[in-house]
Amino acid sequence: RPARGSGRKMAAPMSRGSRGPEPGAAPYGNFPNYSRFHPPEGRVSLLPQGLLRSLFPAATRPLLGLDVGCNSGELSVALYQHLVGLQGSNSSPEPPGAGKELNLLCCDIDPELIRRAQQSSPFPASISFASLDIMDSGAREPFLSSYLERFGRSCFDIGFCMSVTMWIHLNHGDRGLLEFLALLASLCTFLLVEPQPWRCYRAAARRLRRLGRDDFEHFRSLRINGDMAESVTRILTQECAMELVCSFGSTSWDRSLLLFKSTGADPRGAD
Repeated sequence: RPARGSGRKMAAPMSRGSRGPEPGAAPYGNFPNYSRFHPPEGRVSLLPQGLLRSLFPAATRPLLGLDVGCNSGELSVALYQHLVGLQGSNSSPEPPGAGKELNLLCCDIDPELIRRAQQSSPFPASISFASLDIMDSGAREPFLSSYLERFGRSCFDIGFCMSVTMWIHLNHGDRGLLEFLALLASLCTFLLVEPQPWRCYRAAARRLRRLGRDDFEHFRSLRINGDMAESVTRILTQECAMELVCSFGSTSWDRSLLLFKSTGADPRGAD
């Protein structure tokens, strides 16, 4: 997941031995095999069919999506398939014209996970994977601007932030979480967020300590805590000019899927 310590350096990502890291132990959430313990279907099954068409009923050009903290891409691919109506299709090459409906840019802090995503993606013409620390403005701004300019756009139609907020929060503190959510709100017309509940914060910190690694720099000083779905909703609606459109319920591992919309958004998906 895309979070790097802004103060002292956090421990490096876990090494990828044959057993792999313990879930929740990597300081940025960038563990391999993530989809094995949180399968994409657990999220995608909560989303209605035809979601893109209902959000953008009059779109006349390809929609642009941004997936922040994509890990090795399994969920990104599943979201793409669901949104463009290709459920269960892993055909390669991808169906002709698929990119006319949605182009998805997916980023993660871990270049090795991005390499895996690039190698395994069944939709290389429609889904782009890139290694990017979303909290590094010097790298983020030219990269995202260049991507948007390719399509003559100034923002993304829809963004995805799936189990990323905790890693930003732990590594960058309350201020970092506020900056991150404000950034996504400024970049995306619609935003689908899956915040981790507070118990996940405690578990991540406990596992890190159990491995004898440095604690998360900000964990004990976080003032934004408790009901994180409620906190994220409050921040986006009260401070980031977004409104809550829908809660699609919770996954089997108790994480809410929340869809927000920019209050100044054009429902036709036009800039």
